[in-house]
Amino acid sequence: MISRSDLRTSLRERRRALSADQQVSAGEMLCDILSSRAELTDSQHIAIYIANDGEISPEVLRDFLWSSGKQCYLPVIAQGGSKNLLFIEYLPDTPLVLNRFGIPEPSLKTVRPIPPEKLDVVFVPLTGFDEAGRRLGMGGGFYDRTFAFTRSAEKPILIGLAHECQKVESIPVEHWDIAMAGIATDSRYYSAT
Repeated sequence: MISRSDLRTSLRERRRALSADQQVSAGEMLCDILSSRAELTDSQHIAIYIANDGEISPEVLRDFLWSSGKQCYLPVIAQGGSKNLLFIEYLPDTPLVLNRFGIPEPSLKTVRPIPPEKLDVVFVPLTGFDEAGRRLGMGGGFYDRTFAFTRSAEKPILIGLAHECQKVESIPVEHWDIAMAGIATDSRYYSAT
């Protein structure tokens, strides 16, 4: 059986191999698939991310959410070596700084984060997934630690976002992995509940 590390490496290569045009098209199709789902229409506080390393981009979805009057939030890596994420409201004029991984995020200096349990939906980037909704992340455990409380909570609803090419037959899981309610790709929505 392939290790999680080797699987992560090959799936990252797969998504990075997509052309710029394929990436743009995937983001548009992702928005089409998600825009009418009840998880979004019934929610107000929605966390997204800024795509990095070939991840499917939720940029078109973000613009749709803003135009629909939804409040968007971006993850921010907590300071001091913490492995938890904080979430800061994301507006069109929010100034962004690069975190230690080179990913843009809002500065913690000016705004207070929203508690993760106050979010309605969290769109989670991933490296790989299977049809059962199991997710393979980048290996840092940030989302798993931050949302461990969802094992016994109704919200937020966690939805993984990926390119269809990141789907595999089965993702090996560990006890700390947090389950997704579903996975949305540029082709379809996989319900895991």
